[in-house]
Amino acid sequence: MKRKYLMISAIGALTSCLCSPTPVFALLLGTAESFAVLGSSTVTNTGPSIVTGDLGIYPGTAIVGFDDPGGPGTVIGTIHGPDGASLQAWNDATAARDGLQNMMFTSDLTGEDLGNRTLAPGVYHFDTSAELTGPLILDAQGFDHAFWVFLIGSTLTTSPLSSVTLINPGSDNGIFWQIGSSATFGTGTLFLGNVLADQSVTLTTGADISCGRVFAFNGAVTMDTNDISAICGAGPSFSFSGGLEFNQNGDVVPISNVAAVPEPATLALLGLGLLGLRFKKKRFKEERRSSC
Repeated sequence: MKRKYLMISAIGALTSCLCSPTPVFALLLGTAESFAVLGSSTVTNTGPSIVTGDLGIYPGTAIVGFDDPGGPGTVIGTIHGPDGASLQAWNDATAARDGLQNMMFTSDLTGEDLGNRTLAPGVYHFDTSAELTGPLILDAQGFDHAFWVFLIGSTLTTSPLSSVTLINPGSDNGIFWQIGSSATFGTGTLFLGNVLADQSVTLTTGADISCGRVFAFNGAVTMDTNDISAICGAGPSFSFSGGLEFNQNGDVVPISNVAAVPEPATLALLGLGLLGLRFKKKRFKEERRSSC
């Protein structure tokens, strides 16, 4: 009887890894996850812009140029201006901004242009302003929860036709631009990630954020014929807001890579364990027969 229970216990221990639920991670942006645009003083648009996701304002009241009779801008989502949802989103986005700002950086790029380079995941710091001239490639190297955080002391400016591209993505990657002042996106810029600007965000003609969001905490969001989409990715987050979470102390920390599916080595261990138990059971039966 003892051996029977030993066998059941061993099988249970070996198979427990197969029955673990898929880990669920809290979204760093909280309720702001559903917002593509969130301004503080005003949100103004000219031209046939398209916002995929919610659009909101808090504490201001002026949203101009979206879903007015005849256009010109379109929101594929809900307009909140202002209400309880925009207030909560503003609070959640503010918490994320403050948490990002307190992260330790892994590389100092002060005085360097972001253009024409490839960056691995990490936290990148600029004492003052940052500029993007040309293409920036972010290489996730296939890692799940890979993230990039750009801590910019004052302004972010992109030159016309500049771009940000993600290659070799994993699941639930994150791209965050924490900006101490304002962000200005030049004509035709193709951008990725979550823009958290202390002051204003200006998108000039044809500048698009194909996967991400814009938050202006103490200023305006100004748009002109732009596409901004917050619903474009896979994984626990909608779009490039993964990789990071709050710990129990309220600090922003990397999400641990926890395997939801057993690795081949784990499956091999399970097989060897079951084989060993079967061999022991057979040997025990033979010993009993010989003793009789």
